[in-house]
Amino acid sequence: CEGSVMTPKALTRCPKDTPLEILPQLIDLINQYYKSFKIPKTEHHLVRLEEVAMEIGSTGTYSLTMDELVFGARQAWRNAPRCIGRIQWSNLQVFDARKCKTTQDMFKSLCKHSQFATNGGNLRSVVTVFPLRKEDMQDFRVWNSQLGDPSSVEFTKICIQLGWKLQYGLFDVLPLVLQVNGEDPDLYEIPPHLILEVPMEHPQYKWFQDLGLKWYAVPAVSNMLLEIGGLEFPACPFNGWYMGTEIGVRDFCDYQRYNILEEVGRRMGLETHKLSSLWKDQALVTINVAVIYSFQKNKVTITDHHSAAESFMKHMETQFRLRVGCPADWAWLVPPMSGSLTPVFHQEMVNYILSPFFYYQVDTETPSCTISFKAVASAALFSSTLMSRVLANRLRCTVLYATETGKSQTLAQRLNSMLNCAFNCRLLCMEDYNFSDMEQESLLVVVTSTFGNGDSPRNGEPLPQARPPQLGATNLR
Repeated sequence: CEGSVMTPKALTRCPKDTPLEILPQLIDLINQYYKSFKIPKTEHHLVRLEEVAMEIGSTGTYSLTMDELVFGARQAWRNAPRCIGRIQWSNLQVFDARKCKTTQDMFKSLCKHSQFATNGGNLRSVVTVFPLRKEDMQDFRVWNSQLGDPSSVEFTKICIQLGWKLQYGLFDVLPLVLQVNGEDPDLYEIPPHLILEVPMEHPQYKWFQDLGLKWYAVPAVSNMLLEIGGLEFPACPFNGWYMGTEIGVRDFCDYQRYNILEEVGRRMGLETHKLSSLWKDQALVTINVAVIYSFQKNKVTITDHHSAAESFMKHMETQFRLRVGCPADWAWLVPPMSGSLTPVFHQEMVNYILSPFFYYQVDTETPSCTISFKAVASAALFSSTLMSRVLANRLRCTVLYATETGKSQTLAQRLNSMLNCAFNCRLLCMEDYNFSDMEQESLLVVVTSTFGNGDSPRNGEPLPQARPPQLGATNLR
């Protein structure tokens, strides 16, 4: 099961299909397109099928008309199983950038995209489609995963290698890294007037503004591949608008992102040392209230997770009525907070692929400094030798823990990290410790607690059973 995998193989597009593989996908696309008309266009339908079949036979590929491109892009959004906002699929604006030749052309198209999508805060859903993948040329690619997103440390390093000057801020908007036909990528700073950011504040807690939080208004995904009728467009940045929890839960509170949950909990006066106080839940709601409030105060489009879930249920009902199904990824559609309070939590879903489709794709080859294995091994050996010499001059310390719930282990790990600054420390579970070593110990720290109705943890039983001479060792402190 790949339900919890971020980029499962089934959603990652393989290399370009052959003409024989494209033909049936082409026929399916053309059939879908002409079936979308309320009034049948049988003659045009048959003529178009013949035209593209001949074009594939002679060139191995075919060119979509503008109407077919718009239809395909909108259908791809309609078929995206991980998007909760698909009820707006028919309103997607499509910009045709298939004639771009240079990264400068790409940059101008992306600036146009950004300006149209931002619309002064009244956001519009847009996709810009760059040249398709061909056998006689390499891909056009946007290296950013999201346009301007400050989330990626590795991508930031790439930008610095390409000449970008780091500003050392928490919310630096990253430049665009664009590539045409497999050539070296070019870096472009996003013009400041195209960047709409929302400063965060809370309607009740005035100190929230002192945290200095802000977020950009337009979420533009730029590293996916658009497949339409077997044709592949590896550069097709698209945007909708945010659901509040994307920022308030994932961006601000994930431990690998900004991780502000504990700071907010402390400022709220909550018992952050006690999980059963539910301080995390209270702080999380506060942060998400601030996100929604800030966007609405600045008149920037955003939706809350309850409204988004209800709109998706209406979309799903409509899709079942129109085409007897709706691809949906339950793990992605259920919001990251208050999940069971939304209708999508209780809805059974089936996740499958329909063409046209937005696929994940293999990352571009990034520039890197090649270091030999011998050099890495030598550096590791050198640092290990230095560390061994330092530790040899320190007093030994052993931190033991015994636990049933894991709390004592967590505290012991923290204590071990602190003591490691001054001692030669090791961390062990009590049941793994050889109590005959107590005579050689200089410092022994035991971290444990009872659980349930005052019961002792099972892995702490060896301590009371230790021989009296061991427990009475005079060298211990």
